[in-house]
Amino acid sequence: MDGMTDRDLLPLGAYPRNAWSVSAAEVSLVRARDRARPVTLSDRGRKVVIDARRTAIIVVDMQNDFCHPDGWLASIGVDVTPCRAPIAPLRALLPTLRAHDLPVIWLNWGNRPDRANLPPSVLHVYDPDGRSTGIGKPLPGNGAHVLEEGSWAAAVVDELAPEPGDISVSKYRMTGFQDTELETILRNLDVTTVLFAGVNADQCVLNTLTDAVAKGFDAVLLEDCSATSSPEFCMEATLYNVRQCYGFVCDGAGLKAELEAEA
Repeated sequence: MDGMTDRDLLPLGAYPRNAWSVSAAEVSLVRARDRARPVTLSDRGRKVVIDARRTAIIVVDMQNDFCHPDGWLASIGVDVTPCRAPIAPLRALLPTLRAHDLPVIWLNWGNRPDRANLPPSVLHVYDPDGRSTGIGKPLPGNGAHVLEEGSWAAAVVDELAPEPGDISVSKYRMTGFQDTELETILRNLDVTTVLFAGVNADQCVLNTLTDAVAKGFDAVLLEDCSATSSPEFCMEATLYNVRQCYGFVCDGAGLKAELEAEA
């Protein structure tokens, strides 16, 4: 670089939040952390204060197979109307998060075409007889392979298309932490609090949330940005269990308002 010598320190790391500074003569392990940015949310009237500098959102499975009328669930007779409910709240919230430097992470099913890493217990879901339209098989309408990496079926719905700077992680189980790089990415981002959104709230969202808490992250479920095609009691149980055992249930619209008021 112009004007620099081999003694000038340069950042070394994928993200500034977790980078060393290095030169030929020196290595500094001191991370350049910004001052905390407290943002106050509400969980049934109780204040929940998060540090926006160390918070990211994980949006789970807002994919065509789960949320599009021509996707996998709809093709087997599931009403995907509830799964589409988070689209509008997320469309409103995500631009604000990006503008305030909160990382946006898309966590989606994205399986290998050969399904070599999927055990029978995973393949059995929606293919209990081996003859149904299961993971990796072509959809009857457009032929896209169910939840396969790179297919239309596995893509995020058009209304929520990821933007440059967002981070995408493929998963292969109900939890996003099994056999993936998700935890390492969160650590490199210096994240301590994770906001959770997407579908299905009682399945992949909850499984990933509980694993996050087990790994020491703080968890906040955004109720208005989450949904499930399961019966209503499943959502009620999810909200109860998140509050009782794992973290907090807050509101994406409230977070958006707080960030914009802060600005």
